[in-house]
Amino acid sequence: MLEPSFLVGQALSGLTAAMFLFIVASGLSLVFGVLRVLNFAHGSFYMLGAYLAWQMTQWIGTLLGNFAGSFWLAAFCAAAGVALLGGVIERLLLRRLYGKDDLYQLLLTYALVLILADCARILWGTQQLAMPRPAGLAGSFEIAGAIVPHYNFFIIVLGPVLAGACWLLLSRTATGRMIRAAAHDREMVAALGADVGRLYLLMFMAGAFLAGLGGALVTPVRSIVPGMDVDIIVEAFIVVVIGGLGSFWGTFLGAIVFGQVLAFGILILPGFSIFAVFALMALVLVVRPSGLLGRPLK
Repeated sequence: MLEPSFLVGQALSGLTAAMFLFIVASGLSLVFGVLRVLNFAHGSFYMLGAYLAWQMTQWIGTLLGNFAGSFWLAAFCAAAGVALLGGVIERLLLRRLYGKDDLYQLLLTYALVLILADCARILWGTQQLAMPRPAGLAGSFEIAGAIVPHYNFFIIVLGPVLAGACWLLLSRTATGRMIRAAAHDREMVAALGADVGRLYLLMFMAGAFLAGLGGALVTPVRSIVPGMDVDIIVEAFIVVVIGGLGSFWGTFLGAIVFGQVLAFGILILPGFSIFAVFALMALVLVVRPSGLLGRPLK
């Protein structure tokens, strides 16, 4: 029999992984929901967020010394920098392909993956980089016999808070209502006089910001290495497929399911936990092709 404390630890570990994935995958899902673009470069934004957070930490340390809030300032600046890059890409490149065959968008975003990966290698090299946990969240505490790092618990709490904030923005503001209307019928929104181009730009930047934020926040628990963009984009696509492409709450549910299946799959099928996740995705596609909370595409 497995110890209850071990099961609690596995569940919390799965939730931590789930919330990291949700932060990244929510941006991917929002971009698809409004722009109908499957952005392969979303993982590259995540990788750049991690590298920029490390770089910002070095610069802040040089300018401000042992500043207590250096990690949080670096994380925000990194996410904002990735958002600006996303805005440039949407304005100069992606916007030219709206209304054309989806294959062109996929080829463009895949080309960006290769370009941004090479840029990261040129700027930061191929060695592993790491960042310490924020000073205020460096310790741990105990829940039902399981040791939980403060930083992991912060991420577990941050996920639902971020989900609630995004839900309020989408459902309780005029901009959010316009976003949801554009997701259902962009031509009608344009006909009513809304600036759809500006809306697309803001949504792509928001998606890039979330990807960059996820990359910056993951640095205290994972090494910063070339190739991390490919790993995360595969996992993010699994999450949005399970939850439903374009469904925000579906992405949240899909992330939780992914995290728990991965955490407990190691106990049931050691060495095949990744297979369990892909098997679950295949089952969802067979039973409900639109995902757990997704709507069928028209």
